[in-house]
Amino acid sequence: MKTSTTPPRHLPVQQGFTLIELLIVMSIIGILATLVGPKLFDKVGSSKVKAAQAQISMLESALDSYRLDIGLYPPTLEGLRSNIDQHPLWSGPYIRKAVPKDPWGESYHYQLPGTHNNDLNLYSLGADGNNGGTGENQDIANW
Repeated sequence: MKTSTTPPRHLPVQQGFTLIELLIVMSIIGILATLVGPKLFDKVGSSKVKAAQAQISMLESALDSYRLDIGLYPPTLEGLRSNIDQHPLWSGPYIRKAVPKDPWGESYHYQLPGTHNNDLNLYSLGADGNNGGTGENQDIANW
């Protein structure tokens, strides 16, 4: 008598997800993204405003240190980093690195004498780059 050495055939096991299951999961992810996404992006905008406020405060402190040494404010913010006027009382640099850009990649606006403050105006125009605005588009200033 002959015995068969071939293994018995098994039906293939089905692996993976069905199209319906995938569509349900993708729908749930889409719903969660629409609910959570705007709140996350709002937090990013408000953190940029807070970063701009912190940078303005830091620059204002550096400007005050310059004024204490020299007796007046520098003509430009670059005067905080290097002794442009070759003033003998200059004891800087008053900032460690280059003058920072605002969180939206623009230069801070610096006015001497200030129109809002008696001494100086230091401000960023916000995300939109225009005067005024609300939220992330608001002007961030030292007044």
